[in-house]
Formats: sequence, C-alpha cells, structure tokens
Amino acid sequence: MTQYLSFDIGGTNLKYALIDQEGHILEKDRVKTNTENLDAFMQTMYEVADKYQGKFAGIAVCAPGKIDTKNKIIYFGGALPFLDGLNLEETLGKKYNVPVGVENDGKAAALSEQWLGELHDVNTGIAITLGTGVGGGVIVDNRILHGWTFQAGELSWMITNSSIGTRNIAAYAGFSCSAVNMIKKVNLALGNIDLDNGLTAFEAINNGDLRALAVFKRYCRNVAIMILNIQTVINGSKVIIGGGISAQPILIEEINNQFDKILQNNPMLNNQVIKPVIVAAKHGNDSNLYGALYALLLELNDEEVR
Repeated sequence: MTQYLSFDIGGTNLKYALIDQEGHILEKDRVKTNTENLDAFMQTMYEVADKYQGKFAGIAVCAPGKIDTKNKIIYFGGALPFLDGLNLEETLGKKYNVPVGVENDGKAAALSEQWLGELHDVNTGIAITLGTGVGGGVIVDNRILHGWTFQAGELSWMITNSSIGTRNIAAYAGFSCSAVNMIKKVNLALGNIDLDNGLTAFEAINNGDLRALAVFKRYCRNVAIMILNIQTVINGSKVIIGGGISAQPILIEEINNQFDKILQNNPMLNNQVIKPVIVAAKHGNDSNLYGALYALLLELNDEEVR
C-alpha cells in the first residue's frame, strides 16, 4: 500500500496526514503554525516529516497564495508572507528525496471534491470556501483552472459593490462574503462580548432570532450574488460550499433560497440562468489534505491536473 504525507498550511494550524493512494487517511494531526520566520516554519514541517520518514512515497502540500504548481514555488503566501518564493522541490523534495506536489488551498478544496466528493464526474463546477475571505477552485471541462498567473479562483477580489468605491475593501467579495465578518456582525447585533463565537451566532440564527437572521440573510444574499456572477462565466452544474460554516445546514438552505429569490425577481434572468445545484462540501476540514494529494497523484500519473 503506497502512502503519502499531505500538508495543509494554514495561518493558525499546520495540518498533516498520512494518506494512501485510495484516499484513506491512516493518521492525521495538527500543530500550531510557526509564524516566527521561514526557517522556524520549515523546521516544524521537517519535524513532522521526520516522524514519518520511510513511510511515504511523496509529499503533497497545499498553501495560501499563488502557487506555481510546475516549479513547486509559493508566491505571496496569503496570511504567511514569509512563504513568498519558497521552493518546496528544493526544500522538502531534496531533503527527503521524494516527489513533491503543491497546490493553492482553494484549488485543493475543489480537487478534493473532484476526486472523492461532490464534484466527482461533474464537468463544470466550482468549490467555494467561506472563511476569513473567499477561496475558490473552478473546474471547467474536468480540469482545474490555474490561470496565466495562477490566480484563477481567487474570489475575494471579485467586486460586488462598486458603488462605495473600489478603494473600500467592503466593495469586494472577500469582505461581503467573509464568514468571519458575518459571525462578528451577528454577535455585535446580539450584544455579545465574544464577537468571534460562531456557535453562539448560529445558535441565535437557528433559533430564529430576528437580529441574527437579518445579518445572516443579507450575508447569504451576498454569497448568492457571487455565485450568480460566477455562473454567468462558467455555467457550472454544481457549486460546493466549504469552510467551517458549511457544516450548518441552514447556510446551504438560505443560500439556495436567496439564489431563487434573485431569479424570481427578474423574469428575464430567470429565463436565461439555470440554477446550479448548491451543496455543502463532503470532506470538511480534511478537504485540503485530500486535494493536495490528488494533485500530486495526477502529476505522478502523467496526467494534467484536472
């Protein structure tokens, strides 16, 4: 049984798992991401890999930022700017003498669903990750889109409210569709001290608190508008919603409801746009670990990442 070591680099945690080529997670854990500097960060990765040395035939990584998947280089690094320019072939690859793959976290989420989840056998669709910002992975003709400068699917920079001025961060989907911002606004409306408490926010939403519902429904409408904008370009048959809040059934229900309302309010639009299936992601917090490995497996099989 061939096994691989998969990493999911996040701003808070570094997740890792030993996964076989069939997609079975054999072991998994996480450690706090060392944000001191690049050397300290890499030392943490080496410590994890050393623990499994001899057990893996390759290393798969997903990370924030623009990812040069061919040359294995991370650019910008999102919340971890010290990752900018990191070449994983020259570091992990040379140290452990195994093939290395690296993919953007949003695209990894889409690849995860394409391999073993809701996008399996879907020709055209998208996975959207709702978190601090908005990540995405677009699949067209069974292939993930990377784009000219590897930026395809970076949905946070989609302008959804230009009337307030494009210098205002609130004009962008990364703000209006941020799950973190929505949670804060709900707790603020409720008068809660802990603005980041998602459990408290969704307890009020699920209980029908009118203050919480007003914020939540406006948020779901923003997400529905973003999906509609994407649909005008790719005409996908399925949209997958990921991120921690996707575990809340009311989120998927209300996004669908808001999408239906937009179509019903405009007969011409309703005649032109076919609503995609909108569902929650299958793999939850493990999606990036699966997706990173799938990208590597495709490469090892001499297939285009798709």
